[in-house]
Amino acid sequence: MTIVAHNSRRYLEACLRSVHQQTHRPLEVIVVDNASTDGTRQLLEKLTSPIRVILNDCNLGFAAAQNQAIRASQSDWVLALNPDAALEPGFVQQLVEGCRFDSKVGTVCGLLLSSGPGLKPLDSPMIDSAGIYFTPSMRHFDRGWCEPDDGRFRKMEYVFGASGAAALYRREMIADVSDGDNFFDPDFFTYREDADVAWRAQLLGWRCLYVPEAVGYHVRSVGPRHRSSVPAVLNMHSVKNRFLMRIKNATSGLYRQFWLPATARDLLVLGGCLLWEQKSLPALWRIAMCLPRAIGQRRRIMLRRRVSDESLAQWFSTEPSGLPLSDVAPAVQSFDLVPSRQTR
Repeated sequence: MTIVAHNSRRYLEACLRSVHQQTHRPLEVIVVDNASTDGTRQLLEKLTSPIRVILNDCNLGFAAAQNQAIRASQSDWVLALNPDAALEPGFVQQLVEGCRFDSKVGTVCGLLLSSGPGLKPLDSPMIDSAGIYFTPSMRHFDRGWCEPDDGRFRKMEYVFGASGAAALYRREMIADVSDGDNFFDPDFFTYREDADVAWRAQLLGWRCLYVPEAVGYHVRSVGPRHRSSVPAVLNMHSVKNRFLMRIKNATSGLYRQFWLPATARDLLVLGGCLLWEQKSLPALWRIAMCLPRAIGQRRRIMLRRRVSDESLAQWFSTEPSGLPLSDVAPAVQSFDLVPSRQTR
């Protein structure tokens, strides 16, 4: 289990408490601290639970620090967990057991609910994430975000990807989709790195499984409705990363199919930066600085691509529905497929 902290003292203790209550064993826990100044390091020093702590002298960003933690870990599965998330005791066990029937599942996610103070459940449960999906405009959202937990999203199914707040990754997939020794793209720094990994994994034929029996809680401070209250630097990274992700992963056939909604959204984002959110304009300069690396990554991804545009296109929908377990097998062209069981 890998956790990246940056001024995370407010939630970290409750997060780690839930980690050590997990029924799955053995459990390796690695915390990377990105130069916190709020007492996070003092909290980590006082902990008696067996965790490995890596202290960075500066804030390397979420993506680079997660890569550090992943490289330091040795388990067959790696749960990337946000410090502002807490898990029910059976969370990890449910995820690991849920994907045993399909060796091509590279990512597993559970049902994340919005949390109250102290990472406690709300009196009226609301969904934070039931996996992520992409729209025809190539925007990505968390399925069910801000919707009541009233029985929707209650079947095990394949989804496009997992929220980085609590995503379980197979070590074999990490090695397969990494660029060099980077699983998450360090140029992203923070925000959208989970969607980038999900898209890359889809291109290489890996699946993401949603297991609703695994339940966790997450405090969401960044989202479409929170943009005005989000620090300007995060909004800037959000703009930068949406374009970097497209440069790296969008195939020509996919873009031809969705060029109109995708281009309309691009123009809206650029217009918004020019007219209302000028503090995000540095994103354009940063994109230019990252462009040579992004093009190189794209070339390496596309040389190893294993799925067709038709298979990818099924994930770009206005509806946040997943795919039944029996429907995905034909999408992967070069894998020896494992028979899948029926949707529950």
